[in-house]
Amino acid sequence: MNSIQENVVKVQERIAAACRRCARQPQDVKLLAISKTFPPESIREAYEAGLRDFGENRVQEAKAKRPALSDLSITWHLVGHLQTNKAKAARELFHWVHSVDSFRLAQKLDQATASGGGRLPLLLEVNLGGEESKAGVEEAEIIQLAEQVSRLATLEVRGLMVIPPFIADPEEVRPYFRRLRELAQTIDSRNFANVSMQELSMGMSHDFEVAIEEGATIVRVGTAIFGARAGPPVAGRAQ
Repeated sequence: MNSIQENVVKVQERIAAACRRCARQPQDVKLLAISKTFPPESIREAYEAGLRDFGENRVQEAKAKRPALSDLSITWHLVGHLQTNKAKAARELFHWVHSVDSFRLAQKLDQATASGGGRLPLLLEVNLGGEESKAGVEEAEIIQLAEQVSRLATLEVRGLMVIPPFIADPEEVRPYFRRLRELAQTIDSRNFANVSMQELSMGMSHDFEVAIEEGATIVRVGTAIFGARAGPPVAGRAQ
């Protein structure tokens, strides 16, 4: 088995190769290490390999891990579905939220203004596959949601996030990534206040190269860095 440091190098090489194919720069793609279910020791090893951005699915799991990593300058991202009753805790624990899929949730995050002020960067999650097992706003409602969130005082929409249907052949996932980019361009043309579409969070361990070719600026990679997770994966949340 490779070490986490070796895995990080391999993933970075894959990112660089994908960028070369589409005439992009590797520094324009953020590698977000999905550390859900992995212990603080694994996160520390990935940090020592140069990673600074880590993603968690659950508020409680992140809350349990953070004290053991308080000496590290980590940027924490919430990538899992967030219940409205955990919005205040999420605002305190995370620097980014990738999975806003309703105006009600956005309102709760807005009300839970973090100490120190400043706008919370967030992404709007779109369910492009129409899968009931996955969160995300319907494609037909995403423009309205962006407009609604633009009016909230402490939030800043930075882009979109998608978890497409799992398909073994990454090429068959390409249309979902392309569609997310098109939606981002449409929203950007509306010039909503406090809304930019500079970030596209898409692509996981098995398909992030295709996502990069379609414009991903954040790729969410877990197993390719940390190895296989113990136990069955949560439906629709494999990273």
